[in-house]
Amino acid sequence: MSAAEAMIRVTTLPSQPARPADAHKGVFGRVSVIAGSRGMTGAACLSGVAALRTGAGLVTVASAASVIPIIAAYEPSYMTVPLREDEDGRIGGASLASIVSLLLSSKAGVIGPGLGRSNQLNDIVVNVYRRTPVPMVIDADGLNVLANSGQDITKSSLAGYRILTPHPGEFARLTGKTTVDIAANREQLAWDFARTHGVVLVLKGAGTVVTDGQRLAINTTGNSGMATGGSGDVLSGILAALLSQGMEPFGAAQLGVHLHGLAGDLAANELSQPGMIASDMLRYIGRAWKTLGAP
Repeated sequence: MSAAEAMIRVTTLPSQPARPADAHKGVFGRVSVIAGSRGMTGAACLSGVAALRTGAGLVTVASAASVIPIIAAYEPSYMTVPLREDEDGRIGGASLASIVSLLLSSKAGVIGPGLGRSNQLNDIVVNVYRRTPVPMVIDADGLNVLANSGQDITKSSLAGYRILTPHPGEFARLTGKTTVDIAANREQLAWDFARTHGVVLVLKGAGTVVTDGQRLAINTTGNSGMATGGSGDVLSGILAALLSQGMEPFGAAQLGVHLHGLAGDLAANELSQPGMIASDMLRYIGRAWKTLGAP
């Protein structure tokens, strides 16, 4: 049987995470978001709030110490952890032990949004990616580190589930192909990558592709108003929250992408596509849940 013949197409959404009436916040999981830097605090804020709006019981946002007051002021419902930083306001290499400790206390994590780039961050991201047993969403600068690391990014036996969320440009860097090549063969390239590296891949764009190298789903929600800075940060928080509530990674990715797009559609219906910004999506995640029948 060829690889293409083995592909299982999925067209129905998975069940939503259960919400027991007698549950406490610990039942719904803890998400840690490793994100943000000087000038890019918004990425951390968007991801953290999205995780809360998607049902995570506890969310902690960890970032460079000097920007924590900005992140903390954005939303009182998540916790914050200040990390050692370099002279440019990015998380510094001495923070690795603190980051690992925080992740080990969590049910799921996010790393990458708004991190910036440095050699120290390269070491942090690669170590977290390869060795942390917690399910993780890798986005934005986290993906750029993996693409430029020169190391095999196949999920190791030490690592928990990994969901990678590249846009076509990031996927081009991960694969060494051109964006033209990717546009011409999105499904097969995404499926091959996920299968080869043992990850769930979310290849963003119109008709986002979600695959774990066995199953493949094409998302049907979303609109061009979501092509705006910060949209991917919102998605990363959504995905981590679903992982923290016990969903298996392909199902979390499929439902999360659908929920993200649906929130964007509801926002655009009221605000217009050109008038929508990423933080608007946060305010429509709850309405998207209601549309999907959540209590």
